[in-house]
Amino acid sequence: MTTKPVTALDGIIAQRYTEAEELKAAGINPYPNHCEKTHACAETKELPEETEVSTAGRLVQLRLMGKAAFAHIRDFSGKVQLYIAKDNLGEEAYTFFKKHMAVGDFVGVKGHMFVTKTGEKTIKASSLDLISKAIRPMPEKFHGLQDTEVRFRKRHLDLIANEDVKDIFVKRAKIISSIRRTLEDKGYLEVETPILTPDSGGAVARPFQTYHNALKMPLRLRIALELYHKRLIVGGFDRIYEIGHMFRNEGIDTTHNPEFTMMELYQAYGDVNTMADLFEEIVGNAAKAIGVEKVMYRGQEINLVPPFKRLYIPEAWKETFGQDIHEVLDGRQFKREPLAKLAKEQGISFSAADPDSKLFDELFETKLLAGFNCPVIALDYPTAVSPFSKTKPGDPELVERFEAFVCGGELGNAYTELNDPADQFQRLKDQAAAKAKAQGEDAENADILDGDYIEALESGMPPTGGMGIGIDRLVMLLTGQDSIREIIFFPTLKSLSTEKGG
Repeated sequence: MTTKPVTALDGIIAQRYTEAEELKAAGINPYPNHCEKTHACAETKELPEETEVSTAGRLVQLRLMGKAAFAHIRDFSGKVQLYIAKDNLGEEAYTFFKKHMAVGDFVGVKGHMFVTKTGEKTIKASSLDLISKAIRPMPEKFHGLQDTEVRFRKRHLDLIANEDVKDIFVKRAKIISSIRRTLEDKGYLEVETPILTPDSGGAVARPFQTYHNALKMPLRLRIALELYHKRLIVGGFDRIYEIGHMFRNEGIDTTHNPEFTMMELYQAYGDVNTMADLFEEIVGNAAKAIGVEKVMYRGQEINLVPPFKRLYIPEAWKETFGQDIHEVLDGRQFKREPLAKLAKEQGISFSAADPDSKLFDELFETKLLAGFNCPVIALDYPTAVSPFSKTKPGDPELVERFEAFVCGGELGNAYTELNDPADQFQRLKDQAAAKAKAQGEDAENADILDGDYIEALESGMPPTGGMGIGIDRLVMLLTGQDSIREIIFFPTLKSLSTEKGG
């Protein structure tokens, strides 16, 4: 049997537990139920001299000087300096402060405001109370918490040590609030739809699955909001939106987390162009809400002021490749031979097993999007890669769809929504067959994803525009972060036992 070695940290923790118990034994509660707080820390610095205040926060800096000390406490609003002197507190209280209060503890202070010789607004403490004893020492202050694994696994320490991290999450909240204001000002109603569903429907992705014991039926965590939202449009709601968590049982990288936040909206009597205008307004207003017009993102300066570039794929295809895009299209499919020929000419590597859609994506992303770093809205996609959007009038090989990109990464997706129930049924059937085939199942007898949705569509849905925006990716852009882990409080990580082979 091996014994875990005792570390210096173990010794500190043990000593502080002992100290807390000694305080309790002496009749002093190191975790009182209440403290008086009339002002946030940052607010006190706006007050006139001599104003009496009562505030509280975490002790983050401490400089002892014999019979006096300077300290800083911090709450969510910011920091304020304290001047703590034996002459003001009294000998007993000052001795208790020196012996029992340390950086990391929460303290409550009463006193009055004054200005030091260096010009800093400071609270001259007349009383100082321990209101929560920290057992573990804080991360080293001046270098911050740098280990990224520790930062993400122990976000509370990250927030204590790195004040700029808190700022990212404040901005995230402001961005989401801005989206809500923009939509509500335009008459959109926020709705809530199920997270646990009989089928995750509305997108092609691997869901998380569970089982409801009472109902004796499998359930899935949603991967999209689309089909429930369209039912609401059928039911008479004209403008709806939802901001919520989606769950996809797939890979993790700098732009993907298994649990992520999406905003989806639908507007009756709208279309893809309505959605493109709204996308610009949402992003522009969100940027204003956090006070930015330009941001450095993935090494590029990004201008966030609308209007954004609109890239019409058939036009760009012609300009880039010197051919009409219809030369590689055949109804709802691609023509493999001319598409493969073009990919080879453009230096795209692929194998015979790669689907046509992959070749198209490579050509689109590496050639048509090349040189576009600032937001670009790409419109008029081939039907072959957009099976759930309405085709363009007079051209069944193209659909009314856009995707928005920044530095090659997708931010949003929008359609003029398909509202023909027969067409929708066939496309859902095709999707189910493709999914079954990929899983080695019987493609001919595959069940469509959501038969109830077809029944709802048969009741009639008006012309509708729909859009989805990845909230996490939008926050990454507006705050200039390259990794999704930086803008999610608690990202999904491998367990330590898994990483160690346990």
